[in-house]
Amino acid sequence: MAQTTNGLKFGFTAAAAASEGEKSDAARYRQMLDDCRLGHQLGYDCAWVLEHHFTDYFPTPSPIVVMSHLAAACPGMSLGSCVIVAPWYNPLRLAEEISMLSHFCTGELHLAFGRGTAKLEYDAYDIDMATAKGRFAESMEIINKALSGVPFEHQGEHYKVGRKVALRPEPNRERIHFYGAVGSRESAAGNADMGMPILLNTQFPPHMLKKVTEAWQERADEIGLKAKGDRPISTNCVIADSDEEARESARGYLAAFFALQADHYEADADHWKDIEGYQQFSKAFGNLRKMADPANLDGFMDNQLIGSPETIAGKIETYRDLGFDHFILNCAREGWPAVMRETAMRRFAAEVAPRFRS
Repeated sequence: MAQTTNGLKFGFTAAAAASEGEKSDAARYRQMLDDCRLGHQLGYDCAWVLEHHFTDYFPTPSPIVVMSHLAAACPGMSLGSCVIVAPWYNPLRLAEEISMLSHFCTGELHLAFGRGTAKLEYDAYDIDMATAKGRFAESMEIINKALSGVPFEHQGEHYKVGRKVALRPEPNRERIHFYGAVGSRESAAGNADMGMPILLNTQFPPHMLKKVTEAWQERADEIGLKAKGDRPISTNCVIADSDEEARESARGYLAAFFALQADHYEADADHWKDIEGYQQFSKAFGNLRKMADPANLDGFMDNQLIGSPETIAGKIETYRDLGFDHFILNCAREGWPAVMRETAMRRFAAEVAPRFRS
């Protein structure tokens, strides 16, 4: 069993990513469901569903739909989102769907939200990306009001609930846990203001992760917010008998993944430099095309769960010492062979997770 009992949890991303040689969306979803059934069988704690639109970069436009299916296909497994992009939804309708899901899922619901960073997706939904920060905060306000079970109405800058209503069905609120995906100290503090713990990923090295989590904690202390729930972190996972074998196995596939990511976010256009609230993303996304060169990936791989079981266990200890207690393993990326995905999930469950059992 991959689930632990001493405070650490291990989940995996339910990624609509086709295996090598497969290109159809049917193949992507078939492989994603195979991954989830395997994760459930191996005892992983949670399947985390992505949200992206219109390209080969994890085309999963409705995480709630996927999680509803998984609730029936994998009973008892917790489900998560990383992330639901709140500004693209009617927040009242989204709250209703979350409430319904809380009755279908028999595990926990770990729902992470974000404001999205792809201009392609904002343009397609005809939403001004410069309004994303305000829409995000207002969406979360409405969702929390709705899930409180108390009748409410709302008159805001971006959204209106035109008459007083109470959510139906009433949510199973004890099962629902919210997180905010963050990429900077400023956004970490903003999520504390919204009352949400944070979700991070290992695109950032440990010293940067430490600064971001400290910013969240500093703001939480200022406003009297007590941390509740898990502190999740998302990371790539490739396991082999030696570090060298794992890194060489991962290198080419990771480079292709960064190329796909750069295409989806239109990294070469650098949209973010001129969009209010997004300027800080300009440098980070500007590096995506550079990371599509396999020769530039060593530093990145240092921060991932890539290596032998012993090396991976040591990295988990490093992140645990930074306060992270729920690890989201990315074993599936577009083009990664099915055997590579399955090997990572099986070996982690058998050779790494047991080291962290009480």
